Amino acid sequence: MPRLPKFTLSHNDKKQRWDLKNDATNRVVRTFEHKQDATAGGVLKHAVGTGGGSVKIQKENGRYQEERTYPRSADPKSSPG
Repeated sequence: MPRLPKFTLSHNDKKQRWDLKNDATNRVVRTFEHKQDATAGGVLKHAVGTGGGSVKIQKENGRYQEERTYPRSADPKSSPG
C-alpha cells in the first residue's frame, strides 16, 4: 500500500487562525477561522483531496489531540482507534 501524505492542523498564533499544512512541503493547504470549522463534517476529508492522507490535529497549546486517516479504509490495522 502506498504511503499516505501527512498533514497537520495547528493554530497560527500570528494570524489568529487554524492552518492545515502538508508536512512534506510545509505549505498551508487550507486555513480556517475556527478549529470547529475544520473538524466539522467532511471538511478535512475534502481538504486533503482525493488521494487521502493522515491528519494530526493539535490543540491550541501545540499538543496533539488526535489523528484522522482519510479514506478510513487506508488506516493501518495495527493502529488503535
